[in-house]
Order: sequence, then structure tokens, then C-alpha cells
Amino acid sequence: MSFREHVETLVEEILVPILDSNTFELVDVEYVKEGSNWYLRIFIDKDGGITIDDCELVSRAFDSAFEDKDPIKEPYILEVSSPGLDRPLKKDKDFARSLGEKVEVKLYKSINKQKEFIGILKSYDDDHIILEMENGEDMSFLRTDIAIIRLAILF
Repeated sequence: MSFREHVETLVEEILVPILDSNTFELVDVEYVKEGSNWYLRIFIDKDGGITIDDCELVSRAFDSAFEDKDPIKEPYILEVSSPGLDRPLKKDKDFARSLGEKVEVKLYKSINKQKEFIGILKSYDDDHIILEMENGEDMSFLRTDIAIIRLAILF
């Protein structure tokens, strides 16, 4: 397990009781370097959406709980926010919630010179997702080949 993965796992363990007691859902945790800065990003959600007050509540509770266990030695910026409309589907609960919805899939490598696909999320398992394409045919993708999958935002 890399240091980044260790930090993200520890953060999730500390967050679960905080989020459960407030009926929030953990969407994702990221520990990433952008430019010269490290960021610890926590994405949360709840029915009806997340407010700034919700983010502040989680930030303060997490900061206090994480202080004693914080393995991060270099300075970092803590961000707590809503994942937004274009949030990626990562966990099985994200896929379950999005069944029957139009999704956008971007692949690491192209299939027939195409890397982006839009279709209805028909099913998923540990290894594959299946989209119903516009022409009515099903198309299967290996989850390991998917760079990102998210709800399609139509304008």
C-alpha cells in the first residue's frame, strides 16, 4: 500500500463515525499533489445536498479527530466539499444509484478509434459495466479500462 493509499484509508476510518452521526455519505477521499501543494480532499453528500455549514462541521470534527493520528509530515490543504454534478462513479453504491441513468465513459485506450462513450448504465459487476447504447445494443467495458465514468450532463 502506498503512502497516499494509507492516508486515504486512515482518513476514511476517521470520517465514518463523524459522517454516520450526521447522516452524511462519504463519496471520496483524495490525497494528491498539485503543483507544489499537497491537498487532502474529502467529498461528502447527503439527501438534499451539502451546505457550507455541513462542510465546516465535517472539517472541524475531522481536523480534531485526525490531529493525533495524522501521518502527514509535509504541509497540506484540507478541503471538504460536495462532489458536484459531474462526480465520478467509483464505488458499487455509486453504480447502484446510477442504474438506468445516462453515463459518460472515458477509456484509457480507444476501442475502434473511440475513447468516449455515452449510454444508459444497464448493469455492473466487479469486472465490467454494461451500457445500452443509442442504437439499442449493449456494450461491455472492463472496469480496469475505464479512466472515468460519471453521469452525463445534458444541456
